[in-house]
Amino acid sequence: MERFQKNLIKRDLERKMVLLSGPRQAGKTTLAKDLAKEYTSSIYLNYDSIEDRRMIQKGSWLPSAELIILDEIHKMPKWKNFLKGVYDTKAPYQKILVTGSARLEIFNRVGDSLAGRYFRHRLLPLSPAECAHMKVEAPLDRFLERGGFPEPFLAADPIDAERWRLQYVDALLREDVFNFDNIQNLNAIRLVFDLLRERVGSPVSYTSIAQDIAIAPNTVKKYIQILEALYIVFRLTPFSKNIARSLLKEPKIYFFDTGLVKGDKGAKFENLIASSLLKAVYALVDYQARETSLHYLHTKEKKEVDFVLTCDNQIESIIEAKTSDSELHQGLLYFHEKYKLPALQVVKELKHERKDRGIQIVRASSFLPSLYLR
Repeated sequence: MERFQKNLIKRDLERKMVLLSGPRQAGKTTLAKDLAKEYTSSIYLNYDSIEDRRMIQKGSWLPSAELIILDEIHKMPKWKNFLKGVYDTKAPYQKILVTGSARLEIFNRVGDSLAGRYFRHRLLPLSPAECAHMKVEAPLDRFLERGGFPEPFLAADPIDAERWRLQYVDALLREDVFNFDNIQNLNAIRLVFDLLRERVGSPVSYTSIAQDIAIAPNTVKKYIQILEALYIVFRLTPFSKNIARSLLKEPKIYFFDTGLVKGDKGAKFENLIASSLLKAVYALVDYQARETSLHYLHTKEKKEVDFVLTCDNQIESIIEAKTSDSELHQGLLYFHEKYKLPALQVVKELKHERKDRGIQIVRASSFLPSLYLR
């Protein structure tokens, strides 16, 4: 299926270089090659290929190439300076698309020498909103069972989806993690990964995980940061106007692939809501330049709300995810009444949508497809 960002990327290529990042197998290469068909002449080069690497290092593609696609080039030493040189000396008709399966902005602070030369795009797995936008039938249960990565999501046989996921996890931990930071203790990071799969939706204690695995808390934190950098997990911190205080509190960890979540239906559903909201947040940041972010709320009295959408460090709305309970969540009601915050309760199985004490209670099947994408 065609991805909704295709035309947005093509538009930006007319003005600047485009850096496209996202999880492994989220569809970046397919999207890049689909874009290539829109140009008279193009070339795709992957830095992981020895032959392609030589061409990249020499810049030996034909001058007639209208679109130059450079994949995984962030693995190249001094890649920013290389891209700066290519961009500054390219012909006016040439476009440059850079793709990578890691957060490109963390590699030597991408903004330095490339400032003003690129637009950022982030390609995440399929979501109910993207499928609705592209008019693709996508039941919520399919996302909960298979996640949103294109291959398992679109597979005709559910077994093929499971086979894909086993291979995917093995590739993530054996190749991507090792290549990223030359991790020697792959068993320990695998254990951290497995524990996180079981703790989705709950505040994560680095100390607790460290005790379970018999490694240092700082090592646990480092491993989670690596999993974040590779678009395997994402971290939500409790909202606080004092950002430093917020970062010191326990985060909640979610997966870009809902299919990786181990636990009950509630954990999988919460992960789907989290990943869908994050995709909307990224779209607001990348395409509207809005300082938007996603957090959760938690007090010392253990009053909690699953998600907080903020803009310019001000709360825009608070959201609670429930699989079937249509009764108002007390934490949501507490924050709504005390701070007059717009509130929404999203329920998977709900007979009637309604408003109760100023809080909207809506079906996930109507809320998720309506999320902002551009």
